[in-house]
Formats: sequence, structure tokens, C-alpha cells
Amino acid sequence: MADTSARILRLLSLLEARVEWPGGDLAERLGVSARTVRRDIDTLRELGYPVEAVPGPGGGYRLGAAGKLPPLVLDDDQAIAIALALQTAPATVTGIDDAVARALTTLRQVMPARMRAASEAFEVTALRNYWEFSAPPIDVATLQAVGSTMRTSSCLRFDYADPDGRVPAPGDADFRPPHDVEPHHLVVWAGRWYLVARDRNHATWGTYRVDRIRPKTPAGRPFTRALLDPDDLNRLVVQNPDRGDTPGQWQCVGTATLALPSNVVARWAPGGSVVTPIDRHSCRLTIGGWSWAGVAGLFITFDTDLTNVEPSQLCDAFATIRRRLENAPPTGLRQQ
Repeated sequence: MADTSARILRLLSLLEARVEWPGGDLAERLGVSARTVRRDIDTLRELGYPVEAVPGPGGGYRLGAAGKLPPLVLDDDQAIAIALALQTAPATVTGIDDAVARALTTLRQVMPARMRAASEAFEVTALRNYWEFSAPPIDVATLQAVGSTMRTSSCLRFDYADPDGRVPAPGDADFRPPHDVEPHHLVVWAGRWYLVARDRNHATWGTYRVDRIRPKTPAGRPFTRALLDPDDLNRLVVQNPDRGDTPGQWQCVGTATLALPSNVVARWAPGGSVVTPIDRHSCRLTIGGWSWAGVAGLFITFDTDLTNVEPSQLCDAFATIRRRLENAPPTGLRQQ
């Protein structure tokens, strides 16, 4: 099946390269029989590509009135999947909105009419859900730089910004030398991009928020990438409190100590929260929301003892919630 798909892509590319092709020449170029060429031409037509037969001695083929087409072979499900993916991609990268729209337009222009109609049947408007705890979008140049080092298996040197976006300069009391890492995996979780990398100096694995990475040039030395399994990535990202998260920009931000291990809280804490380990059995959680009652409700979902609750507005919210619950009528006695 893979050989057939590759051959059909090659056939479509050849048809694009010249106005007309004798059938024998196509068969020779593809290394197949004339019968196989006719069967592949029929496949292209079934997919909706306008391949016309050219009469005359030996016969031939050419692309029809749709003009030049790139070597794009998609079935209906694939066309719909790409259109939906482009329209529903989360806005986590800056500077690509126009590119996404142009990509969708270009894709539809080169699709046969039947596929284009299938993809246009899904016009999606994405609205923000304010409980999604959106992350700061990533600069596309940063993502390209990180992706390039991964593609070429080259080490990456970068400054790592503070949660407020500041990069300490040489001479500052909190100055840190650039990180020198082997970038192994890009992971998207809870609307945030993470780089899983191995520190070259300390031979340890680390997880870095991509929006805080400030790449430095030139690219580093080559290395051999490791293929981590899903359990490794879950441990390094989902269950890792030291993944570089920053508090969300909410009007109400509170903090408390939870009687739970930090890896458990890190796994279930919503995006825009920060988990700080204390010991094996407790950690500090900082979380925000649109109201103090909302913040309190998020803490309550962890179903554990809370201590060292701050600020006072969050303490008051817990007291208010307790009073409301105590005053709520018993089940079955509520007046209709």
C-alpha cells in the first residue's frame, strides 16, 4: 500500500511537470507496466483529479482544466481532518494566524471539487473558554529554533527567562549562564508547550516551558536522540512540578499548603497554577481564578487538608462557602 501511494504521488508530480505525457513514457519513468499506469490514472480520477486521456498513437495523459496541481493525494476523511485541525488549533503560537488562514485557503484551492466541498462543510468558530487557563503564546521564531535543533539532532543553548519574562544579564545578582541541552521531545499539555531535554553539563533530564526559552546561536554539537515512551513523558511533564509553570494572569491568586505529594497535585492542577514541593507528603499550590470563591473551589477539589492559606481574601472565601453550606436546606426540604 505504501509503494502504491508513493507511486501515485510520483505520477501526479510527473503530470504536473509537463503538459502531456505519452503512456509509455509514464510507465518507463515509474518502472511499471502500461496497465498499472492506467489503473493509477483511474485512482487519481476516483479521487477527483482531472486527468484527461490524450488521443493518438500510443495514447497519453494530461491534467485537465484545473491547471497545475501539487502532488497532493487525500481522501475525504483526511481533507476534513486537516481543515478541522487548522481551524481548531489552539492559539498558543504568535504570528501564525494569517499563515494558518492562508494554509487552509491554499489547501482548498488545490483540492478537487468534491474534497473541497467536504472540507468547506466544516466552518468552525472557536471561542475562548475562560476556564481553559490560557498560557502566554509562544513566538513562532522560538518554536522554529527549538524545532530546528530537534530535527537536526543538534544541542540547544538558551537563556531561560524568569516567570515575568526577564532574562538576568551578566553582573546581575541572579544571573544564570545559558542552558546547554540535548532537545529530545516537544510536548503540548494543558495548552502549554514544553521541551523535554537532557542537560549536557549535569547529565540530568529537565522540562522547560518553551515560552520562557530564549535561543542562542549558533547551533550546538550533534547528539543521538532518545525515544522516550509515554510513561517517561508523563513523569517528566504531567507529574513534574518543576516544569517551569507560571501563575495565570487572574484577578484573584491564592496559595495554600496541601497534604498531598507534589507529583499528584502537579498532575491534576489546572494550567496557570504552580506547584512547589515541600516534602514527600506535602506541597505548596498557587492558583488563580476570576473570583475568590472560584479559587477556593479549585482548592477544595483536591479533597485534602489545607494549611497556610493566603491571602486573607481566600480565607474569607472559605469561611463564606462554609457558612453557605451550613445554611443550605437539607435535601428534600427545599421549598418549591
